[in-house]
Amino acid sequence: MISILIIDDHPLVGNGISTMLKGEEYLEIVGICKTGNEALTFLIDAQPNIILLDISLPDIDGLELCSMIRKSNSFSKIIGLTSTNEAGIITQFLYKGGNGYLLKNMERAELLTAINEVMSGKVFLSTAANQKILEQYNSVNHALINASVLTRREKEILQLLHEGLNGPQIAERLFLSTFTIETHRKNLMQKLNVNSTQQLLKTAREKKLV
Repeated sequence: MISILIIDDHPLVGNGISTMLKGEEYLEIVGICKTGNEALTFLIDAQPNIILLDISLPDIDGLELCSMIRKSNSFSKIIGLTSTNEAGIITQFLYKGGNGYLLKNMERAELLTAINEVMSGKVFLSTAANQKILEQYNSVNHALINASVLTRREKEILQLLHEGLNGPQIAERLFLSTFTIETHRKNLMQKLNVNSTQQLLKTAREKKLV
């Protein structure tokens, strides 16, 4: 039997989850708390398998409450339950000890999957939350490539190649030797792992470097 505690100040949410889980004989809702303090009092004498935690509570910030619960309870799996789908909040919740993240517009099947996944030791993110994390990763990855890997001169030469200029024309434009331009071009090809100028420009466009 998997015991579940719901922490949410909206009665409709608790009732809705109860309805969703009705008929699942291996699941039991052992409590519904409307505030963080009520939940902390409840958890003094209880360690439910699953805690469904609303991120927005009237008395204690849900992220902070997650951290508070985790300090004294390493047993329960904590799943964030919220309407907020922001990468920063998702990552903070997981950092503070959360095991999963669900949006309140979830379907019954997704809720059941989340419960089963975290009980098996995995981290569960709703489809929408997972997409946000992926978007954040892609954004950071792009910024690192664009800002850190390529030097200012390399980005300048890459842009001129993209505009159709050849080595001698770029050398003349930048008042550099053709040897220097060729060295930068080879460095660019090595960094982007390509073997020709054509592939270099294609990869640069895909990575939004030009």
